[in-house]
Amino acid sequence: MKILFNFQTLYSELAQRALDATFTSEFDVTGRFITNEVRGRRYWYYDGKIKDGKKTRTYVGPFDDDEITKRVERFKELKEDAKQRRQLVRTLVREARLPAPENFAGQVVEALAQAGFFRLRGVLVGTVAYQCYSAILGVRLATSAMVTSDADFAQFHSISVAVEDGMPSVLETLRAIDESFREVPSQANSQIAAQFMTKSGYKVEFLTPNLGSDDFSGHPTPMPALGGAYAQPLRFLDFLIYQPIRAVMLFGAGIPVTLPAPERYAVHKLIIAQRRLDDRDGTAKSRKDLAQAAALMMALVELRQVADLADVFVEACDRGPTWRRLIFKSLEKLEVVDANATLPLLAEEITKSNLDPADYGLAAWLDGSSKKNAG
Repeated sequence: MKILFNFQTLYSELAQRALDATFTSEFDVTGRFITNEVRGRRYWYYDGKIKDGKKTRTYVGPFDDDEITKRVERFKELKEDAKQRRQLVRTLVREARLPAPENFAGQVVEALAQAGFFRLRGVLVGTVAYQCYSAILGVRLATSAMVTSDADFAQFHSISVAVEDGMPSVLETLRAIDESFREVPSQANSQIAAQFMTKSGYKVEFLTPNLGSDDFSGHPTPMPALGGAYAQPLRFLDFLIYQPIRAVMLFGAGIPVTLPAPERYAVHKLIIAQRRLDDRDGTAKSRKDLAQAAALMMALVELRQVADLADVFVEACDRGPTWRRLIFKSLEKLEVVDANATLPLLAEEITKSNLDPADYGLAAWLDGSSKKNAG
């Protein structure tokens, strides 16, 4: 796995500039400011994106208002910066060969970002999130584990309530991208939806941790901040989206997003890889889960971030016997080359905390032993 040191500085610059832009502009840089004279006085207006064949025009204020004019000048700088950020994205994708999302997925994430999802402490999860880790870590992860036809978004219910703010209609936001988006009624209640789907079958789903009874499974929860969308409660999701990280998706001028920490994503995939086997198409999904977990674990080892991985691995195992059983089963199913490259170092790191790796399913890799040698 090649570490792309030469491009990490470029990515860091892109991420910082993209984050800065979200805090300094109220207007989408794809639009423009114009002046118009009304009854002998000039005013600023903003022409936004084309919608339904027409441009949206928003009144901004008098042309002779110094504060407004300063904001317009600042917008010009941001627009030029957006052009430069697009070039940085192209460089990272074309020259560093870092993965970018499929165009439609990028549009979905961008639309929800602009609608405020990440500002409201939402977290991008699933394979679309996994695609971002190559740039974050500065490595080329296997693209075979990046194929997906859906996008998943998560938020703690407690946060959705506490922020006392909300997105505009999720359905209308998505229909601005593809008019065929529709709500997929919940099986538990046909009047509500946590999932949205296009005519071609692309799915967008909202998720939230299930911290209560199993009776909540399959019963979407109302999420005050999510623009009319409900969220599907899921076990183990609280572990995944705890202490997320800021990043930028390599799409357009760079989309600021919030993702699970890569070490949490890896361990979470070890857990759900075994849960998938109960699903209709679970075998294929389970294999992809294991491939993503192995790739991230390998990257963290090569980047000498094993301590972070060990911390969350121990945390997950200490959650209880169900968690351990699922994790241990996945460890047994890792490819030999992946297990041998990562698990001995993971076992070694755990011993540094005065813990016994055997208690964490790593007995076969003690003292640098390999899975192959352990029989």
